[in-house]
Formats: sequence, C-alpha cells, structure tokens
Amino acid sequence: KAAGHEHRILGRPACCRCDGVMNESATLRIWRGLDANAGRWESYEVPFEPGQSVLDGLRWIRANRDPTLAIRFSCINANACKECMIELDGKTVYACTARLEPREMRLAPLSNKPLVRDLVTEIAPPAERFVP
Repeated sequence: KAAGHEHRILGRPACCRCDGVMNESATLRIWRGLDANAGRWESYEVPFEPGQSVLDGLRWIRANRDPTLAIRFSCINANACKECMIELDGKTVYACTARLEPREMRLAPLSNKPLVRDLVTEIAPPAERFVP
C-alpha cells in the first residue's frame, strides 16, 4: 500500500500509517440529542496537529464523519461572537480558542441554556429570538 495510507477499523482512522509513522489523534466525546435528559454520548477520533482548536476538530467531524452533528459558530479565532461556547471537560469555553489536545476531551452543550440540539443552545436574549 502507498505510504501514508490510513488503516480503517470500524470506520475510524487508526493512529498508525502504513509507513510506520505514528499520527496523534484526539478523541472528542460529544453529547448528542434534542433533549437534555434523553441524549447520548458519542466518540469521534480526529487527526491532531498542534495549534488546532476544538472548533477545528468539530468542523473536521462534520466534514469527514458525521454531517448531522449540530454546532454553531460564526467566526474563527475572533473570540467576538460567543456562538461557539460549549462545555469542555465541565468548563465553559469558546470552541474557537480552546486548543485541541491528543487525549479524550468531553464536549457538552452549555448546561445553563435551553438546548436546541447536540452542542447548540439558545443564546439569544428572549427579546431577540425569532418567533415563527
């Protein structure tokens, strides 16, 4: 097989390429669902490179593994919009500025906001929300 070819086990990339070079990965354990009391945790292994943000990992999952993952963001590394706020290992962070690490990272929606779906919560003040 060609150098750099990934082995696939159960639909996930392995951390070793055929040429013997080890690639690091991060495991994002993500809370999924429409109801805060009836959701589930799903794990995704993503390629890791130093300097990547958690948002980079989430966008990689959407593009390469699961396009149904609900995330919200408007800017990348601008730290201005606050739309990408999530709980990472129990602490509130901006996904665009929190650094991806080569370990299991637990991502959940904001626990103090109404849940929309997966990592998306209602962040607009009530007076600014669209009501159909």
